[in-house]
Amino acid sequence: MTGTSPRQGRVCFTSQVRADRLNDYRAAHAAVWPEMLEALRDTGWRDYHLYLRGDGLLVGILETDDYDAAQAGMAATEVNARWQAAMSGFFADEGNPDEGFVILDEVFFLEGQLEAAGLPTRR
Repeated sequence: MTGTSPRQGRVCFTSQVRADRLNDYRAAHAAVWPEMLEALRDTGWRDYHLYLRGDGLLVGILETDDYDAAQAGMAATEVNARWQAAMSGFFADEGNPDEGFVILDEVFFLEGQLEAAGLPTRR
């Protein structure tokens, strides 16, 4: 997200899933509730991906115009309260899982540096 606030554009975060719940966590995300998918879309979450490492490290990447507003929008939905309650047993930290995300700073973006160097981004 070079040149922008870490709260807009591309956002990357980490969290920690309990190692003994990885299969259940994967299963829950293989069929996310349609109303949850709609709420994410409608509150500004785009191109949202979750990656899970074997020790439970969870990495999320999304695009949004305003991460704080997207988070607040989700917090105001009834479906998010139900989803967070259902997901709470999967995470190492107590509380709503979506409130414990650790936002990472972007330190390299290939296309941005190619563009800044006057190089084509695709061959």
